[in-house]
Amino acid sequence: MGEPLLVYPDPPPPELVRTLDLGGFNWKATDSAQEPEGRWLGAVVAVDENPEDAFGFCRALRRRGLDIPVLLLISGTHLDELEMRDDLYADFCLTPFHQRELEARLTHLVWRTGTALRPELIEYGPLVLNVETYQASITGRPLDLTYMEYELLKFLAGSPGKVFTRETLLSRVWGYDYFGGARTVDVHVRRLRAKLGEEHAGLITTVRSVGYRFGLSRWER
Repeated sequence: MGEPLLVYPDPPPPELVRTLDLGGFNWKATDSAQEPEGRWLGAVVAVDENPEDAFGFCRALRRRGLDIPVLLLISGTHLDELEMRDDLYADFCLTPFHQRELEARLTHLVWRTGTALRPELIEYGPLVLNVETYQASITGRPLDLTYMEYELLKFLAGSPGKVFTRETLLSRVWGYDYFGGARTVDVHVRRLRAKLGEEHAGLITTVRSVGYRFGLSRWER
């Protein structure tokens, strides 16, 4: 993925770690602006826990000549801390943040560098699959999937609206040398629906006497 994001502090807030990992971002945390060497795509600085140290870190980056865009994570109660510090950051995101908003802000933050930040993703409505890290989320909530559950969901979500027979799914997802029956597909679909949750279980539709379809067909859109 090229240069990583620099993240402060170390360890970062758990929600930030979860969002970066789920989004497949390449990143490294540090507590010192003197420590990181090499090239960086940008920096994410969590301000809330210790604003003075966080802004001190941003100033140290500038003193070192690291001309990278900085995104601040800051709560509404600390917004007054931004006054007269415009030179230290390129953008900020209010905490608590939504995963999709932070990902969008990070992508925009480094757009000027011309370097791809986002990994290969499959997105459909609230569902996001990271093809590189084998992670999945629904409305920002991580899904705990087995390898084959992930592979089945990825295959279905990769062709939304298309109907696949159980036999096709068996051969394409499990492989031509797999000797399991069609019930294997049914069991995995049932588990996937349970993990997607009642609100989103309908993303995988049973097509009577045929098989399964993910998402809406072109006639339903």
